[in-house]
Amino acid sequence: MQSVVYKIVISGFLLTAALTACHHNEPSAGAGNQKPNDTQPGTSTPVETNAPNSSYKPAFAGQTRIGGVHTQTPLAITVLNSNLQRPWAICNLPDGRFLVTQKGGSMLILAPDGKVNKQITGLPAVVDEGQGGLLDVNIDPQFTDNRMLYWDYAERTSGGSLLAVAKGRLSADETKIENVQVIYRAEPAYNGGLQYGSRILFDEQGNLFVSTGERGADDIRVKAQDLSAAIGKVIHITKEGKPVAGGPFAGTAGARPEIYAYGLRNPEGMTWNPDTHELWEVEFGPRGGDEVNIIRAGKNYGWPVITYGIEYAGGKVGEGIQQKDGMEQPLYYWDPVISPAGITFYNSDIIPEWKGNLFIGALSGSHVCRLVIKDNKVVGEERLLADKGERFRAITQGKDGALYTVTDGGKLYKIAKK
Repeated sequence: MQSVVYKIVISGFLLTAALTACHHNEPSAGAGNQKPNDTQPGTSTPVETNAPNSSYKPAFAGQTRIGGVHTQTPLAITVLNSNLQRPWAICNLPDGRFLVTQKGGSMLILAPDGKVNKQITGLPAVVDEGQGGLLDVNIDPQFTDNRMLYWDYAERTSGGSLLAVAKGRLSADETKIENVQVIYRAEPAYNGGLQYGSRILFDEQGNLFVSTGERGADDIRVKAQDLSAAIGKVIHITKEGKPVAGGPFAGTAGARPEIYAYGLRNPEGMTWNPDTHELWEVEFGPRGGDEVNIIRAGKNYGWPVITYGIEYAGGKVGEGIQQKDGMEQPLYYWDPVISPAGITFYNSDIIPEWKGNLFIGALSGSHVCRLVIKDNKVVGEERLLADKGERFRAITQGKDGALYTVTDGGKLYKIAKK
């Protein structure tokens, strides 16, 4: 394995921007330039310079195309591994190593330097088709004592495929998963390969939040608004896969009691804000309309009734409206899309100007997006690593205060202070 080190000072750095919107598993189609900008949030030209897909107007100032910002800290960009096989998720282990899923159905443990430390077997078969495969992974909050892992994946079943959530114990030698149990299935199943979501987070009580995609096609996506369906939702379940008691729809006739929020399209990013302790989510729009949301109990995030995107063929989505009573506005949106995948808040003092910022892996956008957040509003945006030509799938902050991100092309990048 060859290790390549790139050291750059971000000042004056040439950055690329996505020219066209597309499904998140398609390549970016073009580039634009970012002008040098100031250190204060939102004080220069927005990083997106390409024309939007629609003429839709934002609901409030700063909801899209906020002013650009620029990291002043000199950065070291290092490729730690170039031989991963379609990595989808990266998770910190307590000892500083990383747990990585690969879409084809395998799981690895990587040393802090990126070298493969262990290959893990014993996972159930996955549907590795389209956007399906082995997806997210997270460790139990008591992992040091119980060695339990939780992951989700596309599972074949009658009627097509669905997102399944499983758990199992990592063996003492870290080479296999023992006592695998599927604890939840996001029904209904559908015969298609698009938009499963999904990320897994634990709350302070040790319960799971899982985001689910609405499976993409016109005849199924409407179920994002259907409280009897588990797709297009954030669900809240126990470690046994049961609804967490007291959910917002527990007393609603015909509703699934595990549903926490609904009206989502394809939420591939979810994380906790360390300052506010609120749940943040990003999701794909169609052509335009990628969103950042704060997920709150019982709220409806609108898809496919309201959106800032248009259909891939160019027409309106539904009635072509962007606002409706009872439906939440995104905190921020992109048009054209960047295809936001994994996200993390930066919560280290190593790079002070980044503390409290949200970092997003962009697929079609081919960059790592930095959003400066103030009082739950986006006040600045930056595009990092946009010269690498990579699709950034997942991102995490390591125990050393660096950011680590995996790409569809099989690389693990480290973004650190020089």
